[in-house]
Amino acid sequence: MRLVPTILCGGAGSRLWPVSREQHPKPFIRLADGQSLLQKAFLRGAELNGVDEILTVTNRELFFKTEDEYREINQAKLATSYILEPFGRNTAAAIAAAALHISKKHGPDTLMLVLAADHLIADQAAFEQAVSEAIALAKREKIVTFGIQPDAPETGYGYIEASGNKVLRFVEKPSLATAQTYLDSGNFLWNSGMFCFMAGTILQAMEQHCPEILASTKVCMEQSRIAQADGFSQLELDADSFAAIPDNSIDYAVMEKSNHVAVVPCDIGWNDIGSWDSLGNLTVPDEQGNRLDGQTMLHKVENCYIQSKGRMVGVVGVSNLIIVDTPDALLVVDKSHTQDVKHIYAALKAKGHTAHKSHLTVHRPWGTYTVLEEGPGFKIKRIEVKPGASLSLQMHHHRSEHWIVVNGMAKVLNGDHEFLVSVNESTYIPAGHMHRLENPGVINLVMIEVQSGAYLGEDDIVRFQDKYGRCQVGQAQK
Repeated sequence: MRLVPTILCGGAGSRLWPVSREQHPKPFIRLADGQSLLQKAFLRGAELNGVDEILTVTNRELFFKTEDEYREINQAKLATSYILEPFGRNTAAAIAAAALHISKKHGPDTLMLVLAADHLIADQAAFEQAVSEAIALAKREKIVTFGIQPDAPETGYGYIEASGNKVLRFVEKPSLATAQTYLDSGNFLWNSGMFCFMAGTILQAMEQHCPEILASTKVCMEQSRIAQADGFSQLELDADSFAAIPDNSIDYAVMEKSNHVAVVPCDIGWNDIGSWDSLGNLTVPDEQGNRLDGQTMLHKVENCYIQSKGRMVGVVGVSNLIIVDTPDALLVVDKSHTQDVKHIYAALKAKGHTAHKSHLTVHRPWGTYTVLEEGPGFKIKRIEVKPGASLSLQMHHHRSEHWIVVNGMAKVLNGDHEFLVSVNESTYIPAGHMHRLENPGVINLVMIEVQSGAYLGEDDIVRFQDKYGRCQVGQAQK
């Protein structure tokens, strides 16, 4: 029986701001070993016996970034399938779309292993054993969830009261006192948010318990477009019909209502990396209990986590703090309030501040750009284009651009003229000129772009052609 690991890559990871942003959410955070949480989720599924395909449900804007992440580590050349959401609609819609897709492609008896893209599992062998137990239950038409053996009265997780594999009830995130009683009883497990079931089983359950979600997802799938190639498929969900799907979690929509739910209790070294405190605990402490990642200079500092990947950070006479420094934002928070970081993220989003959405370095399908400096009437960027990649054929109404190549070779279309620009050479793109930048070489093209004009917003763009399917006028991407 075929098993398809299905990775749900959504959510903002707002409690891990300023590293986690809307366009660079928690699954893309790199750990000390250089791998991202998303890459670890992919490998976790890929290492299971008999797996030859990984399905990922993610946001349309994260597709190319996800592809790049997988390309780094997919040594076995597993087939990759994608369901691309225009915006978040919670886990019920994501799982419904995945189950419909898998049932149509491989049959309703196909097993699905639903994994979160932003969890850490330290014990792969124990995980594989838990998956084997879950598969055995799923073959008996059970909807299986994974329950984590708790080791502390955690208030940030939902709980499952269980007797063996039987689920007695799901309970919400408890108070500290209630969590302690759960821990003492020995009958409660943390709700991991991972599942295993046959595609047909979950579809039948959704037909019974949330028929509106299933029906509207079917309508959306019928109106969506799919692209397929050898070892690859991509289903891009239609935005208008996707918006009509009710927003609900799979827990509320199905798990808490169904009589066919089972649980596999497991101890797999699970961590959902839900706060800076939990992420910091992955770093080995020094003699004063400080956990350090990057350049730091400390004096009389205890029990702090400090991350700085760029600048030197000096810290004096403090304790129990989280300090995270990025090129455009600094976070300082008491360790007892790490769950409240999400309020900073929410406030920035409400004010329309770009620090909630993107870093100074922004990833695009063709490469990256980094804002080096900006002020009234000008903006300076470092642009890096991957070999064989190209920006869209485009035009700006309000800004002109001056390009200076510092590495590689650029192929430039400027108006009616197409030409090559080498290192230490430049070209000027007046406002209103149709233009395109390509990298025809085998090494990365790096150039400095100087913009000037009355308006320099990323939405001042008209696309005429784009190899990445982004030809919507006014879309705020380059």
